[in-house]
Amino acid sequence: MPHDHHDHLSPSGHPYRADDDTPLSYWQTMEIAVRELLVEKDITTAEEINAQIDAMDARSPAIGAAVVARAWCDPEFKIRLLADASAASREMGFDIGPMHLIALENTADTHNIVVCTLCSCYPRNLLGLPPDWYKSRAYRSRTVKEPRKVLSEFGVTLPDRMRIRVHDSTADMRYVVIPMRPKGTEDLSQDALAALVTRDSMIGTGIATAPTA
Repeated sequence: MPHDHHDHLSPSGHPYRADDDTPLSYWQTMEIAVRELLVEKDITTAEEINAQIDAMDARSPAIGAAVVARAWCDPEFKIRLLADASAASREMGFDIGPMHLIALENTADTHNIVVCTLCSCYPRNLLGLPPDWYKSRAYRSRTVKEPRKVLSEFGVTLPDRMRIRVHDSTADMRYVVIPMRPKGTEDLSQDALAALVTRDSMIGTGIATAPTA
């Protein structure tokens, strides 16, 4: 008997089963039920839901990198970013929602690293989805206790004189690190600078490096 994939689609066109055809979890089932109820009651539409999913999928670290690159190039913007990162990000046209965003500047004396000790609070609107290691229990606990060792495991070795500051994200407050601008990049355009900014450098587990010849 031929298998009809549409058998597993909900009225809004979403699957009732996981991609690998395994039964849905309790939370997946609840999500579908709530979503279908919202559509049924005309609170939203399947098209609006799909548009929001596409918008979330489009978020990536490139958004945060553009913010950092502008801060490197525009001293006045950096002042505004450090004063109110939420407003400065919106100034660039990035919708970060109601999130209270705080920008942390790495300097020659201080290195910042971000963690969420409770779960996985993360500035998704600016950096996209968090990496799996960010959500792991090991990272969440060890970063607070031994940040220098954790950084070394990411390949970041800092001098003993440098202070390491650990920032704990919450549901209401998220952080983004402004890494130090690499030396020798004075002639690079803002777009070229943005390409040097990695996701890890905006979490604090990496540093921005100049392009190799």
